[in-house]
Amino acid sequence: MKTIVVVGDVLLDTDISGSAQRLSPDAPVPVVDVDDVGRRAGGAGLVARLLERDGRQVHLVTVLSDDDASGLLRTALAGIPLTSGPSDAPTPVKTRIRAGTHAVVRFDQGCSPAPVPAVTAQMLSVVAAADAVVVADYGRGLTANPALRDLLGTLAGRIPVVWDPHPAGADPVPGVAAVTPNLAEALSAAGEAPGGVPAALRAAEKLLTRWQSQSVVLTLGAQGALALPAAGLAQILPAPKVSAEDACGAGDRFAASIAVRLLDGDGLETAAEGAVQAAASFLAAGGVAGLDAEDPIFGTEPPDAMATAAQVRARGGTVVATGGCFDLLHAGHARTLLAARGLGDCLIVCLNSDDSVRRLKGEQRPIIGAGDRAELLQSLECVDGVLVFEEDTPAAVLERLRPDIWVKGGDYREDQLPEAALIRSWGGETVTVPFHPARSTTALASALAKVG
Repeated sequence: MKTIVVVGDVLLDTDISGSAQRLSPDAPVPVVDVDDVGRRAGGAGLVARLLERDGRQVHLVTVLSDDDASGLLRTALAGIPLTSGPSDAPTPVKTRIRAGTHAVVRFDQGCSPAPVPAVTAQMLSVVAAADAVVVADYGRGLTANPALRDLLGTLAGRIPVVWDPHPAGADPVPGVAAVTPNLAEALSAAGEAPGGVPAALRAAEKLLTRWQSQSVVLTLGAQGALALPAAGLAQILPAPKVSAEDACGAGDRFAASIAVRLLDGDGLETAAEGAVQAAASFLAAGGVAGLDAEDPIFGTEPPDAMATAAQVRARGGTVVATGGCFDLLHAGHARTLLAARGLGDCLIVCLNSDDSVRRLKGEQRPIIGAGDRAELLQSLECVDGVLVFEEDTPAAVLERLRPDIWVKGGDYREDQLPEAALIRSWGGETVTVPFHPARSTTALASALAKVG
């Protein structure tokens, strides 16, 4: 199996979690009753952990001090092959206080600028033997070491090297396969003011010239990524819609994923597109908090509707669902979907499969296949997820989803909706929204047949 070496700065992330039900009598601040204290490796350590969870052969190369926090960090890195040199700086510790799913405050310790550390011959030997390298720079000086930079510069012409930069870190060495700053980092480094995609593109062009890399891939948060190769046009890679309260770790997931895909032989566009999907899936699974789950969803596919609904429900939100064939989207569909989305915190569409539509509508239907129908629905801002079902009724998929509100368009009575009793069985409600009789798929299909 090929080895991915992660080289860079590590830090200790500590989460102190609990519930906040009252204010302190000393000051108007919440009192958090602590339920749990969790620790994990951050920075390059998180990148290595994500790759290890992907089933990849990974080796972490970093520097560590000899303080108590470093001991905790070594424990958090258990199971990951580690080669480290000495550090003359304290271990950076970032402590978050969380009340429920919300961060109340964060304390940073040991995060002052650090001197450039030495690297050992063993560290260089591990990096030299890599099949791919992820440089996770967190501004602690390691990437400024001349011997390490010389080696990375040599490797950049032979293997995929992905460089995740930091505002306080050194510039990437020339020739790396991809540099992956986020938008704010890129704008700052390029001296560009915020200004949407045009400003992002100008920043990417400047940085591509400055860094002499094979590509610059800007992560744009919820908007996805912008990939600019040294030869070719820029490409915007949109991200699936994800409801996430904490984006911590998404950049690490992105850098790790693009390195994996480049190592597997993908081109830049395919690799970056897959990394966008992986970052979205990571956030849909709870982000760094999901690392503690028994079966986190950190795959490469877009986050599914069930994961989206589970996340909304976990933070106390309302899950709304509607269903139908949605063959030839029209204004009536759009009005129904918009009205349904306004009733809660996410809208999941239960979509009849192609076979299901044929049984209901006849052999000439559907006009559009399930994959395209799902993609069209998912592209709508008001739709948060799509579940395709094979049966004639949505009963089975509703039993899995268990929405709080089930929405139908039309002048139905409750006794005309067989699924209403099912929805009521777990405490859900069934409602209707206005029906628009002048707009229908059947009418559109008939009109198209006459035109043909």
